[in-house]
Amino acid sequence: MKYDKEEQYILDALESGNMKLSTPSPEEIELIKSAANNTFKKDKRITIRLYSHDFIGIQKKAMQMGIPYQTLISSLIHRYVEGDIKVVTG
Repeated sequence: MKYDKEEQYILDALESGNMKLSTPSPEEIELIKSAANNTFKKDKRITIRLYSHDFIGIQKKAMQMGIPYQTLISSLIHRYVEGDIKVVTG
């Protein structure tokens, strides 16, 4: 496996004994569990209208990726909200 610079630095520090792993406290474990649950919790339903050719395109892309088209749409929206996808305007 190929690591980037930061990953290799961390791995080297761990293997050389310059970095020690610590066991999270029960409070930290609960915070981690809560964050994980909130990350994957989808609690809103929406209805949208799409052009037929866009819907067919989304279905094809999702099929190529081996995922449901709803998951692809949700992922695209999430990536846009997080700033990973930019909309080009006029």
